Amino acid sequence: MVIVQQLVNGITLGMVYALIAVGYSLVFGILRLLNMAHGAVYAFGVHMVVLFLGIHFGLWPAVLLSIAATGILSMLIDSVVLRPLRAKKSAGITHLISVIGVSYIIQNGMLVYFGSQRRSFPRLIELGNVEIGGIIITGTQLLIIVVSMILLALLMLLINKTKIGLAMRGTESNMKAATLMGINVKRVITFTFFLGGISAAVAGILIASYYEMSFPTMGADAGMKAFAAAVLGGIGVLHGSVFGGILVGVSEAMAVHFFGAGFRDAFAFVILVLVLLIRPSGIFGKPMVTKV
Repeated sequence: MVIVQQLVNGITLGMVYALIAVGYSLVFGILRLLNMAHGAVYAFGVHMVVLFLGIHFGLWPAVLLSIAATGILSMLIDSVVLRPLRAKKSAGITHLISVIGVSYIIQNGMLVYFGSQRRSFPRLIELGNVEIGGIIITGTQLLIIVVSMILLALLMLLINKTKIGLAMRGTESNMKAATLMGINVKRVITFTFFLGGISAAVAGILIASYYEMSFPTMGADAGMKAFAAAVLGGIGVLHGSVFGGILVGVSEAMAVHFFGAGFRDAFAFVILVLVLLIRPSGIFGKPMVTKV
């Protein structure tokens, strides 16, 4: 029963990692760029809630404004930093170094404004616990699982069943051909960053409510684990990111149970290395083919 309880805890964490990992996959799928600022964006979303609560907004208005602000920040990262680099046809490593720099700018900005101390974060909803066969699911865990599943399902529907989703898939397949077919590629890329920012903000708010605390550097570990989840499932493949997130969350919970908290962060990367030795493109990923 203890193992099943840890499995529930792992799935809860995994759904959060999946939401963040989807942001990595969305951007990588279109631009072939590892958006290493994504972890800082995740932490930014949480601290925007703290900021809006501090100026006496209600909890849910603060949450909604934070999600919108985080989506806008993510769009600005593209329009202010990455789009000029694309226009100059800069090397891919230049883009990567730039987003790493942006990550530190965002993180240090939060450290200056909010300080390095941990702050309390309110619970989103006070729900009672659910007990099934001796397994306890807290109200916050249930909220995380349900909200994450709904948001991930909506993202899948948007990408697979809407015109903007078709434009995103076309841009991912061949950006030049998409431009020739009349797709506004700049707008598609901007919208992709917006979606990634929204998913990161929701993930951050959910996990901050789960642990009831926030701090400016919280995006560093979560961002790396979500990145591992995206690579593990096959970066650029959305359902692979979801699977990878759940696998990382469950492995983390099991590592704590069997080996102690000291192995919590390392175990997911051990699994990542083992999987990539067998499948370098990830579980659901496909080898990249260079067209000539």
